[in-house]
Amino acid sequence: MTDAPTAHDPEEALLTSRDLNGERPVLKPGEQVPYGHVLYAAALLGRSPAEVVARLTALGYADIQDAGCPLPEAVALDDAALTRREGRDSFLQRWIDVTSPVSLRQLLETAEHTGRAPADVGRRLTALGYRLGGTGPLPGTPDPRDVMLIRTDARGYGSWLDWGDEVSAGHVLGAAEVLSCSPHAAAVRLASLGLRLPYTPEPGDERLLRAGDTPGARWFGRYMEPPLGHVLTVAKETGRSARDVVDRLKVLGLGAPGGSLPEAPEDDDFVILSENLDGRAPWLRRNTAVGLRMEHLLRASLVTGRGPAEITARLTELGHFLHGDAKLPGTADEADIRLLETVDRSYRDTVHLEHVLRSAGLTGRSPADVAARLTELGFTLPDEVEYPDVRGATAAS
Repeated sequence: MTDAPTAHDPEEALLTSRDLNGERPVLKPGEQVPYGHVLYAAALLGRSPAEVVARLTALGYADIQDAGCPLPEAVALDDAALTRREGRDSFLQRWIDVTSPVSLRQLLETAEHTGRAPADVGRRLTALGYRLGGTGPLPGTPDPRDVMLIRTDARGYGSWLDWGDEVSAGHVLGAAEVLSCSPHAAAVRLASLGLRLPYTPEPGDERLLRAGDTPGARWFGRYMEPPLGHVLTVAKETGRSARDVVDRLKVLGLGAPGGSLPEAPEDDDFVILSENLDGRAPWLRRNTAVGLRMEHLLRASLVTGRGPAEITARLTELGHFLHGDAKLPGTADEADIRLLETVDRSYRDTVHLEHVLRSAGLTGRSPADVAARLTELGFTLPDEVEYPDVRGATAAS
C-alpha cells in the first residue's frame, strides 16, 4: 500500500483517504478503520456498507470497527453526516465511536451542526447501529442553544452534563444568563433533554423571573436577590401572597429580600420602593454596605407628602436601612436633593475638597455652603480644610 491514493482508481482513492476526499492523508492498513468512515464512504459512493467493508478488506484493511449488530443495507448522505464529529476537539476523534454509548453532549453537538432535532438524531443514530447513553424521549424540535445549556465549565474544552444528570437551580439561572434567554425556558428545555431538575417548571415562573414588567426586561440571574418591589408587584398581579412568591423564588435558586413581607402593602409602598418613585420597575435594591441614599428619601417625601423620618421608618421595615452617620432633615428640600445628586460619595467615604468644589460648581453654591450643609447631613469632611465662601466662576456663569 502506498502513502498516496491510487490515481487511476478514484473510488479506491476516496475509500482509503482519511478525509474521504481522495487526497492525503490516507488510512494506514495497520490502523482500525472507524465505523463512521465505512458509513460515510458508503453514502458518498452509493454502495452498501457491506460492499465498502469488503472492498477495504480486499485492500488490506483487516481491522474494521464492528458495531456489534448487522450493517444497514443502505445509508443516506444526511444520515451518514450524523456520524462525523464536529467542533473544537473534533481533530482528536473524527468519528463518533460506535463501541461506546453516545453521550448527550455528542448527540446535541450533532443535532446543532446538522440542524436536526435531538429526537431525530437519536433515532437515526440508533438505526445506524449506535447506542445512546440514555433512554427516554428527546425534544422533537432543534435548538442551537442545547449544547451550551448542558455545559457546566467553560474552561478549556469544558465539562458537560450527561444523560439523566441532576441539574441545580443555579445551573439553570447561569445557563440562561449566558444564553440571554428565559430561565423558565432553559428549565423546560433541560427537563425535555431528560435531565433532573430540583423543581418542576411552572408557567408562572416566567413572570417571577423577569426583572421588570415590560417585554424587554432582563431576567434575574444566579446569586441575585429580587427586590421587594418586584415581589409585591408579582404578588399583586398574580393574586399570590408575597410569602408564596418568595418561597417559589427560593426554589428557583434566587435569594430573598430582607425585612418583613407585608401581606397588605401600603398605598405608598410601591412608590417608595421604586427607583424613579413611579411605582414601577426598576425597583430599589438593598444596599447592605452603605444603605439608602439620602436623596431617595427626600424625593420620596416630596412625592408622597410624608416626612423623611416616616419614609425612612417604612423602608426600614421593608428591609432597607439608613447609615448610622446620616442626619435626616426634618423636611425635604429641593436644594438638598440637588446637592445630594452631585455627591458621588457614600456615608462610609470622606468627602474631600475636590468633591466639594465639584458640587459647588454644579449647584451654584459656595464651597463653604456646600461643606457646611454636607456636614449637617452627616457626611465626613476633613477638619483642616478651609472652604471659600464665594461661588465659583462656573456656577456664577
